[in-house]
Amino acid sequence: MSLTRQIAHNTIFQLVGKIISTFLGIIVIGLLTRYLGAEKYGYYSTVIAFLQIFAVLLDLGLYIILIKKISEPNAQTDHLVNNIFTLRFFSAIIFLGLAPLASLAFPYPTIVKIGIALASLSYLFVSLNQVLTGLFQKNLKMNKVALAEVLGRIVLLGATALVLFFKLGLLSVLVAVILGSFVNFLYVFMAARRFVKIRFVFHMPTWRNILAEAWPIGLSVAFNLIYFKGDTVILSLYQPAADVGIYGATYKVLEILITLPAMFAGLVMPLLTTAFALGDTLRFQKLIQRSVNFLILMSLPLIVGVQFVAKPLMLLIAGNEFAAAGNVLRILVVATGIIFVGSLFGNAVVSVNKQKSMIWVYFLVAAISLTGYLILIPRYSYYGAAAITVLSEFLIMLGSALMVRQAIRFRFELTGPIRILLATLAMASCLWLFREFHWLVLILVGFISYSLFLVLFKGISRAEIKEILSLRG
Repeated sequence: MSLTRQIAHNTIFQLVGKIISTFLGIIVIGLLTRYLGAEKYGYYSTVIAFLQIFAVLLDLGLYIILIKKISEPNAQTDHLVNNIFTLRFFSAIIFLGLAPLASLAFPYPTIVKIGIALASLSYLFVSLNQVLTGLFQKNLKMNKVALAEVLGRIVLLGATALVLFFKLGLLSVLVAVILGSFVNFLYVFMAARRFVKIRFVFHMPTWRNILAEAWPIGLSVAFNLIYFKGDTVILSLYQPAADVGIYGATYKVLEILITLPAMFAGLVMPLLTTAFALGDTLRFQKLIQRSVNFLILMSLPLIVGVQFVAKPLMLLIAGNEFAAAGNVLRILVVATGIIFVGSLFGNAVVSVNKQKSMIWVYFLVAAISLTGYLILIPRYSYYGAAAITVLSEFLIMLGSALMVRQAIRFRFELTGPIRILLATLAMASCLWLFREFHWLVLILVGFISYSLFLVLFKGISRAEIKEILSLRG
């Protein structure tokens, strides 16, 4: 089986799993928003956003470094995986243990502070699960991860339904989240033992080597969290909890959508790392070009299509109390589309060993974003937060792309992206003609018209379609 088909089939497996888990996740969001209402869902969003800051801090760049190092020639996979898993476990205990203490300094209601302490256990499982995912990405066996996520979502949905049926309240909702995360991690842990016997290993020279390579990524990620999660935390300090709930419900849709490009970029990263290590510039360029074309192919119609269906979509997902979320989604989906391409270049930066140089980019974007949030959120609430999110994601994408371009002097071909843009604009014209129809009709019109125009403008070749769809080696 060719490498293109391997990547494509792994992406398809994950896509199917992601569609199922996304559907289940949207049902959970709908149940929670209707049960909790805008204000209490705002409390829930505050708990999640607060903990995500500490989860990002404990990342330390270990996930990306694991993928990179086990993709290098003659890598000692067992040794690396066990040391990084051990390092992740104990760093998670430390950082997540600090979260409940830090929340005491914030003017949050008591239930939010208790929720932060309770839900920190969920993020322990999430962080351990993430680092093991790199093992499956390297071996192109992401179907196991996709299945684990579906199982976790099924448990989350079932537990949430029980909480709502017995009206057990916000804290019990967080217990349901913990159960879902635990099941997800447990399956991944058991499946990972097929490749590596997971155990605690304390080899200090290896830890020093890993941390020496990982700290630039960890510091970059720390700056990254300022613009990625600072918006919700600052919003919770300046605006009512209901506003946080509206923004949180919309942001949840963004978080669900961006798992797809992250998954794809994770599959491509080992191939980029190998190509760079072997000095195969032509292969590196080909991988980047095709990957960017594929991500643009997915992101452009998403950005345009959501402009036509945002309000009814958010009403369906979250309920009437979240009607304002439709306009927020129209802005945030632009950031989502940018993240599609940005995630690829973000991983490619590590493949070409430019993570130290990226620190300044993340620092500048963090400073710009924080300033923007503090200026716009008090005045424009969630609209200001969404606008700065778009700006910050664009700057990060641009900075990482330029960094990769500096390391690998390749020529980026614009013919494919231009043809995809033409197909998207043609789709938009069709959607405009049918704009008064039901949103389900608009989605169908968008899908059919985009597919036809994509073939017409040769945004994707017949040979590429046949190679992707072929199931024979």
